[in-house]
Amino acid sequence: MRYLNRQIEESLQRAVQQFPVVALTGPRQAGKSTLLQHLFPGADYFTFDDPVLRRQAKDDPGLFMQNVPAGAVLDEMQYVPELLPYVKIRVDRNRNKKGQLILTGSQIFHLMAGLTETLAGRVALLELMPFAYHELKRNEPTPLHELFELLFRGFYPDPCIHGVEARLFYSSYVQTYLERDIRQIAAVQDLHLFQRFVELLAARAGGSLNLSEVSRDCGISHTTAQKWLSLLQTSRIVYLLRPFFKNFGKRVIKSPKLYFIDTGLLAYLLKYPDPATLLAGPMAGNLFENFVIIDFLKNKFHRAGVFDLYFYRDSNKNEIDLIIEEATRLHLVEIKMRMNVSSADTAIVDGFMWREKKVSRWLVSCFERELMLSPTAKSLPWWNRRSILPV
Repeated sequence: MRYLNRQIEESLQRAVQQFPVVALTGPRQAGKSTLLQHLFPGADYFTFDDPVLRRQAKDDPGLFMQNVPAGAVLDEMQYVPELLPYVKIRVDRNRNKKGQLILTGSQIFHLMAGLTETLAGRVALLELMPFAYHELKRNEPTPLHELFELLFRGFYPDPCIHGVEARLFYSSYVQTYLERDIRQIAAVQDLHLFQRFVELLAARAGGSLNLSEVSRDCGISHTTAQKWLSLLQTSRIVYLLRPFFKNFGKRVIKSPKLYFIDTGLLAYLLKYPDPATLLAGPMAGNLFENFVIIDFLKNKFHRAGVFDLYFYRDSNKNEIDLIIEEATRLHLVEIKMRMNVSSADTAIVDGFMWREKKVSRWLVSCFERELMLSPTAKSLPWWNRRSILPV
């Protein structure tokens, strides 16, 4: 099987050297098991997807942990929360010993709740997302139609690099997510209605989220819509980009913008049959923006980046697609899916002033070279955004 190095590898190896327990979470099929088997080939591996192993762990968790060697990987730990108190007992016997266990889980909600309650101060928490663009070793100029072939496939390893047909993968992914995760973590009575809710969200990707409108279109209460949206966020299906409204008062629109963690899943939910139709369709610009913003989010997760992501929009319809806030600097980023760029594209970011921090202004577009569009704003090609944040 082809292996591509992941950006998170360095952080993961450092964590194993510094903490007794390391927990690696992330959505299903993001490559957690492959990553750990590559980095720690000699580690014993226990996966609780195996019903026999799961039953053994549940029936006598103390005895099970006695037979787990040091440095082992316990995969899909959310299925056996009964083990966590015994993991704590084991760690507390020798708090100074690092790398005692590596835990993984794809149902982040269940695993995180148990870890924070039981292993506080003993565990390093990391999260693996689907591939970021630069992890695919593509940093050269790329035609837009080739990018949309990739966006259509998405960034999960199977369709992205292992040749699995995208439609087949995402059909199975949706069913697995609904049947195995949603049924187990929430009392969702009507899975077809839940899938309808997800599809309604897909149609709004890249735009402001009006949850009251979505709940009305879906025929559910606003409370149910909030609950379902929270499930989708926690399971890394969708991401809400929050507005930047510090000290701006009532002029700023405070509804979040909605994005999907994976463009392949988004294209599947939108029912596009092929990349060419996706590129020619009305959602192309939204998908392009979705891709750029989520790639910055992956950078944050995989590098344990100390920055936050926002957008800006005021009541006069002035909008900045992305604001990246670091401790001493704001990066203002406009995103345009076109080749022809001009200073007009950065007029809003050029006019944005912030006294408390340094401000950098950028345009991410399809123009193939770096280009100063104004004395303070630079255009960057979408495939080479290292000037904004290192990767």
